[in-house]
Amino acid sequence: MLQTPRQALEAALRDPDFVDLSKLPNVRVDLRYGTKRNLLGRDVYGGFQHALMHKEAAAKFQVASASLASAHPSLHFLIFDALRPQSAQREFWELVRDTPQQPFFADPARGSIHSYGFAVDLGLASANGTELDLGTPFDDLTELAGPQNEEAMLAAGRLSQAQLDLRLILRSTMEGAGFIQLPHEWWHYDALPAAHVRATYRRCE
Repeated sequence: MLQTPRQALEAALRDPDFVDLSKLPNVRVDLRYGTKRNLLGRDVYGGFQHALMHKEAAAKFQVASASLASAHPSLHFLIFDALRPQSAQREFWELVRDTPQQPFFADPARGSIHSYGFAVDLGLASANGTELDLGTPFDDLTELAGPQNEEAMLAAGRLSQAQLDLRLILRSTMEGAGFIQLPHEWWHYDALPAAHVRATYRRCE
């Protein structure tokens, strides 16, 4: 019998190949797909709220965490999504297939880097856990979410300097630890190139 996304995530929580980022002192976790507060409008993860990454990706994230704590001690990471089982990716695809949302989700036949534990979606929060405004909500589907559009959005007054400054703090911290920014989502970072991940690592089913 196929596992539900929550069952797959609970199994990964016990798997030594995966690390729970939730335990880091300057990390807050709000897995939006473990709630109904997401663009799909449903709880895909069954309330699961542990942010997991493959141990190799987690080692990079720990560097980013230490860097953020040193340079910006008043800020915390706020994780929206991390390990996403293939079973969840299939659910996403069935919901978005042939809709305007489809381009924002990886076809499960090819697989998402999230499903290998090498991608993380995150923003920033204050020390008391308040989510900070980086210009759009997580999973916004407009051009305002794209890093490649930031200068134009700033010039047009659609992105404020304060919002851009927070994006740049997030970006410099994550890229400084070796992560790769996804060009159309300010919140998405891969720990390694996607092709290498798909060719080298096992997927969480």
